[in-house]
Amino acid sequence: MIVSFLLLATLVPTASVLWFIDQSARSETAAARQTLMEAYRSQLRLVRGRVDSYWNERAALLSQKGAAGNASAFKQIVVDGVADSVVFIGDGGSRVYPDDRASSDEADPEDPEWQAARALEASRTRWEEAAGAYARLVATAPTPSLAARAAQGEIRCLVQSGKKEAAVRAIQQHFSAEPAARGLDSRGRLIAGDELLLSLQLLKPPDPRVPAIVGRLASIANDYDKPLPASQRLFLMNELQSLGADEKIFPTSAAERLAAIFIETDTARLDAHGFRRSRVPDLWTFTPGGSRLVALYRTERILTELRRILDQSSSPAVTFTATPPGGTPVDESISAGTLIEDWRIAFSAPDPRAADELARRRVAVNAWAGFLAIAVIAGSAVMLGRTFQRQLRLTRLKTDLVAAVSHELKTPLSSMRLLVDSLLDDRDLDPIKARSYLELIAGENLRLSRLIDNFLTFSRIERNRHRFEFADTDPARVVAAAVDAMRERFQAESCQLTVETDPDLPVLHADENALATALLNLLDNACKYTLADKRIALRVSRVGSRVLFAVRDNGIGISRRDQKRIFRRFYRVDERLARDHGGCGLGLSIVEFIARAHGGTIAVDSDAGAGSTFTLSVPCRHERHGAAA
Repeated sequence: MIVSFLLLATLVPTASVLWFIDQSARSETAAARQTLMEAYRSQLRLVRGRVDSYWNERAALLSQKGAAGNASAFKQIVVDGVADSVVFIGDGGSRVYPDDRASSDEADPEDPEWQAARALEASRTRWEEAAGAYARLVATAPTPSLAARAAQGEIRCLVQSGKKEAAVRAIQQHFSAEPAARGLDSRGRLIAGDELLLSLQLLKPPDPRVPAIVGRLASIANDYDKPLPASQRLFLMNELQSLGADEKIFPTSAAERLAAIFIETDTARLDAHGFRRSRVPDLWTFTPGGSRLVALYRTERILTELRRILDQSSSPAVTFTATPPGGTPVDESISAGTLIEDWRIAFSAPDPRAADELARRRVAVNAWAGFLAIAVIAGSAVMLGRTFQRQLRLTRLKTDLVAAVSHELKTPLSSMRLLVDSLLDDRDLDPIKARSYLELIAGENLRLSRLIDNFLTFSRIERNRHRFEFADTDPARVVAAAVDAMRERFQAESCQLTVETDPDLPVLHADENALATALLNLLDNACKYTLADKRIALRVSRVGSRVLFAVRDNGIGISRRDQKRIFRRFYRVDERLARDHGGCGLGLSIVEFIARAHGGTIAVDSDAGAGSTFTLSVPCRHERHGAAA
C-alpha cells in the first residue's frame, strides 16, 4: 500500500511536466524551420573558409618541399602524396625537371689509340680487335664519360662478333664500378642504364644474374639524387615493368608518366596563382604563389580532397558537396575558394521533414529524460518501501530472537531447577539417583553454555568485534576438542559417531577454538536433525593444499531450495523440529563466518530425506601465509 501511494504521488506530477515539455518542443518546430536554411548558408561559408585554408596550407607545403626545384624535390612531393605530379621551372622559363639534359659535349679525343679503335670498328670486319682496343682505352680515359663510351664501344663490338656472354661480362665489369658507371652519352643519358638494360636482353630469364641486374636498374631509376634525364628514367621504369617488375617498386612512375603527358600537351605557366584547367583531360595545374613549380592534380584527386574536407562538416541533416566546372548546377552553391574559384561547393537542401524529425527527437529526448526521472523516483520509492519492509522484518527477527533466547535459556534452566528441587526434597539421597540427576544437570548446563557461546559469538560478529587468535594448529586437536564436547550426546545407544582422520595431516594456521566451535556446531546439527538410529561420521582428510572436515549424517536431509538459505541468520529448515530440539538458526551462519575468516569455505551436499554432508575446507599453513602476504 505504501509503495503504491509513493508511485502514484510521483507519476501524476511527472506526467504533467512531460506534457508541458512536449508542447514546448512542438512550438519550437516552426521557428526551427525558418532558421535552419540560414544556419546552413552560414555553415556553407564556414566550409568555404576551411577549403581555402586547406589549399593555402597545401601551397605552403608545396613551396617548402619543392624549394630545391630538382629531381629529389620531385620525388619527395610525389611520395609524400602532396600532388599527383609536379613540373619545376627555371629562372629563364625552361623546365628544370622533368627535362632531358643537354649534350655532354664530350668529343672524341685526338689520341691515336682512340682513333685506331674507331677505325677498326668502322671496318665492320675486325670486331674482336676493335673490342680489345676499346677495352684498353677504358682504363686510360681522362673522364667518366669517355671511359663509359669506350666500354660501350667494346660491348658493341663483342655483340657484333657474336660473343654475347663476353659482352655481358664486360657490362658487369665496367658499369658496376667507377668511373664508367657515371658516364653520360652525347645526349646526357646515363650510359650504364642503357648497357645494363642491354644485358637483360642478352640473357635468358632463367639466368641467375637477371634479378641482380633488375635490382641495379631499379635502383638507378629510383635514385633521384644522381643525374638522370626524366625521359631515360621513365623509359627504364616502363621497360622493367614490361619484363615483369612490380609497379609498386617504382613509387614515382605514374607521376613521371603524367608529367610527360602534360609536357607534350600543355605549357607550364607561373603567372596564375591557384588552379587552372589543363589541356590534358581531367588534369589541373596548381601554382603556389612565389614558387618555381607547377603541381599537377587529377580531377578525381581534387574531388577526393574536397570530399574529405566537406565530410567533416556534413551531418545526417545536411550534406555538403563539391562540383567541378561544367557539372550539374546545384541550388545554394558558392565558389569553393579563392584558389579554386571555378569549382563550386553546395549543400543539399534539407528535407522539410528534417525540422519535424528534429522536433520529434527533442520530444523523444525530453520524454526519455522524464521517464528516467520517473524511473529514478519510482526506484527510490521502491527502495524506500523495501527498506521499510526490511526494517519491519528485522524488527520481527529481533522479536523472534528475544523469544528464542528466552525459550532456549528457560528450557535448560527449568530442567536444572526441577532436578535440583527433586534432589533437595529427597531426604535420603540415593547415590545412583543423585549421580544420574547430576549427569542430567551437567548435560543441560553444557547445552546452556553452547547456546550462550553462540549468542555471544553472534553478538561480536554483528558488532565486528570478534577477534581470532591464529597460530599453528594440529587438525587432530580440533577434532578431539569438538568430539569431547559432544561425547555425552553420543553415548546413547541410538547414536553412533565414527571419526576417521588421515595420517600426516598438515599444520593449519588457524584459531583452534574457533575451528572447534565450527566443527561442534556441525556435529550438533547432525545430531539434532537425525531423528532415530543416528549414524554420524566425521572424516578429516587432505586434498591438495587444503584440509577438509566432512560431517555426514543420515538425518532428514535438506532440499535444493533450502540449501541456498541455511547459512542465513535465524533461518531454520524445520521450525517444528527446531522447537523440539532447540536452536535459533545461528549455528551455520557462525560456521560460515569462521570459515571465511580462515580463508576457507563451507559446502553442503544433501537431498531431502537422504541425509546431509557438510564440508568445512581450510587452507594449509603455507597457503594461508601466501594469501595474507
